[in-house]
Parts: sequence; structure tokens; C-alpha cells
Amino acid sequence: MADSSFDIVSKVDKMEASNALTMAQKEIEQRYDFKGTDASIEWSGEKVLMKANSDDRVNAILDVFQSKLVKRGISLKSLDAGKPFASGKEYRIEASLKQGIEQDQAKKISKIIREEAPKSVKAQIQGDELRVQSKSRDDLQETIALLKGKDLEVDLQFVNFR
Repeated sequence: MADSSFDIVSKVDKMEASNALTMAQKEIEQRYDFKGTDASIEWSGEKVLMKANSDDRVNAILDVFQSKLVKRGISLKSLDAGKPFASGKEYRIEASLKQGIEQDQAKKISKIIREEAPKSVKAQIQGDELRVQSKSRDDLQETIALLKGKDLEVDLQFVNFR
């Protein structure tokens, strides 16, 4: 019997993120506290750029964007937002969406699997994702439950379960 396997990935659906940004733009245009403040949120290449005329307002834009991401099913662990910085007369925040599992995080996940998952389960790092294999599908499902219970710094999805 062949080994069963699944992949652990960390990906953000670009379309959902774009929809969340569009919804945030609409809310910012309509909200009374943003009137006349030149507040905006937009894509700047692969990053999201938020601008406003004060530190508090640019943080409020970030809060609006985060709430829209959550409504769209995107984990805030995938959002890497910087601190507000002054740029001329306006304040800005640059944020990016994390794609893939970084090497150190992949090693942490692999170590958790080695130490706490059933012994038949093996994990190997393949670029920015992990492949987990075992003869027993039950052991693999137990491993998924184990990882979902851990508080990791990265948003994980479990795909290609075969």
C-alpha cells in the first residue's frame, strides 16, 4: 500500500484580499470621520499602502482593512503591517500579505511533527511548503488536528490530502 500524504501551505487568495481592500476603500469613502482627511488605501505593487493626515487615522484605516480581511476568511497572521511613518504632511502604513512558509517556521513545524505526532508520520520541507507522509490516514488526520491546536505565527492550510 502506498503512503498517504498531504501538504502544509500558507497562501492568501489574492482575489479575496483584493475584495477586502475594495470593501475597505468603500467604507473609508463613506465614513464621516474620514471626510476631508485624504484617507486612502490602495495596492502599491504587491504591498497595501494606507495614507491619512494623522497617525490615529492611518491606524483606523488599518483596523477597517483588518476587519474586512477577517470577514473574507483571511487570517490576520497573513498580514504583515508596519508601523505608521510620516511622509511629508501625511502618515503611511505599508502592509504586505505573507505567501509561503518561511524556512525557520517550516523547521519549527517539522520539529513539532517529529516530537508530538505519531511515529509513522514523516515531514519534509519542500521550498515554502511541507509534505507530510504516513502509511496511516488516521495518523495524518491526528497530525492535522495537532497542528491546528498549536498557536503558530503563520496561517496554515492543509491541501492535497491523498
